[in-house]
Amino acid sequence: MKIVRWGMIGCGSVTEVKSGPAFNKAPHSKLIAVMRRDAEKVKQYAQRHQVPYYFTDASELIHHPEVDAIYIATPPKYHEAYAIAAMQAGKPVYVEKPMGLDLSACERMGAYSKQTGVPLVIAHYRRALPLFLEVKKLIDTKAIGTITAVSIEMLKYDSGLLDPIENWRIDPSVSGGGYFYDLAPHQLDLVFYFFGKAKSYKGQSFNKSHLYKAEDTVTGEIELENGIQFKGDWCFCVEKGEELDIFEIIGSKGKISFPVFGHTITLTIGDKVEQIHFEAPKHNQQNFIEKIVGYLNGVGENPCTAEDALQSMRVMEAFVYGSNESK
Repeated sequence: MKIVRWGMIGCGSVTEVKSGPAFNKAPHSKLIAVMRRDAEKVKQYAQRHQVPYYFTDASELIHHPEVDAIYIATPPKYHEAYAIAAMQAGKPVYVEKPMGLDLSACERMGAYSKQTGVPLVIAHYRRALPLFLEVKKLIDTKAIGTITAVSIEMLKYDSGLLDPIENWRIDPSVSGGGYFYDLAPHQLDLVFYFFGKAKSYKGQSFNKSHLYKAEDTVTGEIELENGIQFKGDWCFCVEKGEELDIFEIIGSKGKISFPVFGHTITLTIGDKVEQIHFEAPKHNQQNFIEKIVGYLNGVGENPCTAEDALQSMRVMEAFVYGSNESK
């Protein structure tokens, strides 16, 4: 298996621990180049992570002869342009979630990959983490019987920056939406990873706090093709101490519950309650990157295709803009 040499566009906080170092720790993988528009910051990042090449121009990184594949870790506004530029250069792309700024951008990215045959992988890396693999195993082995309903409830206190220039996640023109667009892709992707495709979906969103332009409260429902019903509620303006993160799966014999951003599964069957604990991964994306490297070397399938990610984007957009679609 050959070594995949990665070039990374964007050197923000998500890359410091979650992803950046994982490219060097995954077998047959090496991070050899990084790009950021700020010359001093990209130099510091390269020195801090022992990356040999660094650039302030994305095109230079994309066309560097030693770079085999591109990882895009910028805000969503820039995903489409960088992904298509990389695919035009014939280089496989691994792009952060959400896949793009909006559904149209994501569809164009997916279409270009299909047209050219250049691989495109989306960073729904929870598909490769032990906690979620265990949940899938419990579902597939019918540990709680036949699944009847699924729900997500996320309540968060926002103590962060309210300046959209400093905090791009609350600027829809850069992020696509508010914190919902930042966090819900992980959650909704798990719904489809566990239970298959959506048949229909509808939702609505609100800006209750008026602290920024983006939605801060979202609710939605999905009917999956297998008949399972899903309901989700997200609120990013609750009082401190009222935070909640729970993904609950109800079956004919019991239930499974867990936080998407936590480390413990609670399995309830009758009167028996079992907690299954997992160590927090040092580098969240390492297992997923290993799967990507295998895929690029002809071993295994794409761990999250553009069409996989488009499911989440279609539903997110329907929830936020209040549309009701059937697929």
